[in-house]
Amino acid sequence: MRSPVLLVIAHGSRDPRHAATVHALVERARSLRPGLRVETGFLDFNAPSVPRVLERLAADGVEDVVALPLLLTRAFHAKADIPAVLHEASARLPRLRIRQAEVLGPSPLLLSALEKRLYEAGVDPSQKGSTGLVLASAGSTDPEAIAAIADIARELRHTGWCAVRPAFASASLPRTEEAVRALREEGVRRVAVAPYVIAPGFLPDRIARGAEEADVIADVLGAAPELARLLLRRYEEARVDRPLANTA
Repeated sequence: MRSPVLLVIAHGSRDPRHAATVHALVERARSLRPGLRVETGFLDFNAPSVPRVLERLAADGVEDVVALPLLLTRAFHAKADIPAVLHEASARLPRLRIRQAEVLGPSPLLLSALEKRLYEAGVDPSQKGSTGLVLASAGSTDPEAIAAIADIARELRHTGWCAVRPAFASASLPRTEEAVRALREEGVRRVAVAPYVIAPGFLPDRIARGAEEADVIADVLGAAPELARLLLRRYEEARVDRPLANTA
């Protein structure tokens, strides 16, 4: 019996770095599971679109697909956009069974990747106790997504950072620069900013601009090996636990 195809669904961006990073991450996941067919589809801006990929898979005789949102929190895209696209495709392609996997976060693997990026940017692990951290996400109007970022900030605080503040590049407050200043006002001398985003683009660039007064800014999570492993973990979970998109 063939394994379901893994379809990674990314948002897409006019910034070419976004698609390049997504493809690098997918390629890393593919290298960890030789023999597993892994495809990439985009909701907007980039090709191929999710419907086109699903049509091609159906034409190839594929019967089972696990659609995995390349998202860190459950917000509008995971709750509305992606399910709508998958339901529409299921109606047109009734022989194609589609399961939507959970989003990537929360996961200890994401925290490991985030801290690794901070260490790569120049934070010594021995400095955690004297370093304040700004956890900078893209932002959302969804209360569940905002609460998830606050939970992650609290979890990071328990790993040894002297203080951790969440920040948002859009939709929510505080902004990155406000969180940096707040830590300074609390007497924190060394401040690092960790972008909790997967790929470069407009909002990550806004985070970087807001981090100009910080001592260290880490890179985006990108094609980190931890993320590649997490893609495959969510895929395996969905194979067992998730309902079909055309029967949900």
